[in-house]
Amino acid sequence: MRLITALPLLAGLMLSTNLMAADTAAKTPSPAQAAQQKRMTDCNQQASTKSLKGADRSTFMSTCLKSEGSSAAGKTLTPQQQKMKNCNADAKSKNLKGDERKTFMSGCLKKSA
Repeated sequence: MRLITALPLLAGLMLSTNLMAADTAAKTPSPAQAAQQKRMTDCNQQASTKSLKGADRSTFMSTCLKSEGSSAAGKTLTPQQQKMKNCNADAKSKNLKGDERKTFMSGCLKKSA
């Protein structure tokens, strides 16, 4: 009787162990995660080189990670993003608000670039 209950439990345990091993082996960081990890490592090394501790280190790490990220954010805009930027600037220069702004933006974005 013990054998009948122990066999399915043993089989279940072996199956779950195999599934967990396969799941952990398949996890590799995405390119964005890998870039973030590299940024974090570089900033951490710089902070260690400068012997920063406590609040000074936190502030340095924050600014370091932001400055590294902003260089990637400075990429060229897509045509749609550029059109949106131009229409927003035009609407702001005309001091449009509410429904007027909405109507203007709609018409501006529908125009061909």
